[in-house]
Amino acid sequence: MSAIRQFAGLRSALRAVALARPAPRLRVASPIANAARAFSVSAISRVRALVSDATLAAKLEEELKYEKEENRANETPEFLKAFKEQGVWTITDAPSSDEVTLTRKFGNETIKLVFSISDVDQANEDEFPQEDEEGDVSEDRPYSYPIRTAITITKPTSKGALVIDAMAQDGSFLADSIAYYADAAVANGQGADADWARRGMYFGPQFEQLDVSVQEEFERFLSERGIDESLALFIPDFAEYKEQQEYVLWLKGVQQFVEA
Repeated sequence: MSAIRQFAGLRSALRAVALARPAPRLRVASPIANAARAFSVSAISRVRALVSDATLAAKLEEELKYEKEENRANETPEFLKAFKEQGVWTITDAPSSDEVTLTRKFGNETIKLVFSISDVDQANEDEFPQEDEEGDVSEDRPYSYPIRTAITITKPTSKGALVIDAMAQDGSFLADSIAYYADAAVANGQGADADWARRGMYFGPQFEQLDVSVQEEFERFLSERGIDESLALFIPDFAEYKEQQEYVLWLKGVQQFVEA
């Protein structure tokens, strides 16, 4: 047999051996092992979550206790007691509500004043009392958070309404605009339909654009109805007080949810 033929036979024999050799086995993880591993990871995650929840709940309880002790959350402040004793304005203040409504009667008029406690959080450093030339803050000038108010005046002898947008700050009401609505229902309406009805309406000039004498008469008009210095001082104080009350309710609610 020639060398070439012998080589060909040897190559055929090697190919046969290679084909007969079993293929390498793939390692497939056992379903039981996978389940055990997943359970282990899940259990660890749950334990960590429980520890984290407990830590957060403890911090919330600590903050809640501090706020109650520091601000006497369950006590009615003296300024609020005095305001209620006057019996002029009625306060509508619902828990978890951002808005506060003050209402009163003046002759045949119904006056409604609405403000939001969120203005307390929006006050920035530029709005704090300014120093005088000697670097001291004047003690004679009251300071309070600037709170935007919407004042609506209606009466049964007219179908219309006046709506005054004004800022209560430092014991004064600074009027921004005075709008007249021919239909009081449009002025008092809530929701998208009411907002749509008010779109495109002429609300009158800016207050500062009015003649000075007209501005003075409007200021006297509001003052006669109790929209004066004392009310301008009360509103920021009450907004700060209510904001604190709402913060305590928020802490309590979040803590209870985390612990549930």
